[in-house]
Amino acid sequence: VLSLSAKQNVNEGAAYLPFAQEMPTPIGGLSAIYKKVVYPEIAQKAGVQGKVYLLAFINENGGVDDVKVIKGIGGGCDEAAIKAVKNTKFKPGKNKGKAVKVKFSLAIKFKLN
Repeated sequence: VLSLSAKQNVNEGAAYLPFAQEMPTPIGGLSAIYKKVVYPEIAQKAGVQGKVYLLAFINENGGVDDVKVIKGIGGGCDEAAIKAVKNTKFKPGKNKGKAVKVKFSLAIKFKLN
């Protein structure tokens, strides 16, 4: 049995389309997101590298309503990736020229030099 708050989350998620004719795109491209990623010092010291796979919920205004980790790597990298995406403005997804809510998946790569 789902609690009331869990039901609300399921319904909110359903309002976001899995695909749109024009998918949302980060304003400034993916590099705009990467510029906002702060590689956690603890992850660097521990040698944590890899990709954090995220699902971002983009609203019809291009804002990020929520970000979920699909597959993380830990060491604070998951949180750093979420923060960078949440602080990015997107060009909204569109169907037939009308802005819609869309789920947008992306991967943020953490690599030590």
